[in-house]
Amino acid sequence: MRYNAYSDYFRQRFGTRVQKLSIDAGFSCPNQATGGCTFCTNEAFSPSYLRRVDTIGGQLDEGIAFHRHRYRSAAVYLAYFQAYSNTYAPIDVLRRRYDEALRHPEVVGLVIGTRPDCVDDRVLDLLADYAKEYYVAVEYGIESCFDRTLRLVNRGHDFACTESAIRATSQRGLPVGCHLILGLPGESRDDLLAEMDILNRLPLTTLKFHQLQILKGTAMERQYRDEDFRRTLLQFSLEEYIALVCDLLERLRPDLVIERLAGEVPPRFQACPERSFRRKDGRLLRNEEIPALVEAELARRGTRQGSLYKSESQTSTI
Repeated sequence: MRYNAYSDYFRQRFGTRVQKLSIDAGFSCPNQATGGCTFCTNEAFSPSYLRRVDTIGGQLDEGIAFHRHRYRSAAVYLAYFQAYSNTYAPIDVLRRRYDEALRHPEVVGLVIGTRPDCVDDRVLDLLADYAKEYYVAVEYGIESCFDRTLRLVNRGHDFACTESAIRATSQRGLPVGCHLILGLPGESRDDLLAEMDILNRLPLTTLKFHQLQILKGTAMERQYRDEDFRRTLLQFSLEEYIALVCDLLERLRPDLVIERLAGEVPPRFQACPERSFRRKDGRLLRNEEIPALVEAELARRGTRQGSLYKSESQTSTI
């Protein structure tokens, strides 16, 4: 492939296909006390099977059954603590819930989704202890590299907090991932390109791209009714989005692993269906169709991930 795909990363690491199993472990989010992020409704990003059972072990069983029915079977499963902020609890609570996941006979590791302001030395040391026996990665929702944007979306922390968390996690030998939303209020195409230079300088392992989606029940849905607010948002056609993602990939470090190229939520959560990507026949485009389109555009250009990347040492000599 012309970009460093997540599936290849795991195949190289484990020698087989790996599947992440999403878990809702009952955690919360510290930002809810101040209204939460303006774009967020957590339910939209959680698989339906999480609502059927309460226990972590039961959710893992449901997840394995779901993926075996819908997709090819994986030989290796990772417990993906996805919903809300999965380090936002006392250490003894975290340990109990992580232990429950690792007791499942088909689970060989943890992927912990959380916020940069929800980790400290004790949490990271706990995860590093697990990493002595299991695969353990941390995924941070950073959403933007710009403080002005983080304030606009009521994120509740600044980018210095993000950078500190990423570096502290990497220093413990843990793979570090981040989620970035493309098209947040006030951000231009040039801003998105500049973010790639910022991320290149951080010790990241994986990266997820999500296009901004306006979801029902969020503060941003209410903001979106205002014409002045709508003018602050980039609007992508499918072709424009594919071109943008390729522009970003060309600027990224070649070793960064690309976990996701676009986000997808069920139509019932979409407040603005006109912002969804569609095929030429009008049907909604599924998330798994995006990689082939990106691959084709990179091939058309004759480029790949990192084609325009310059390391700091290269930049300093120009």
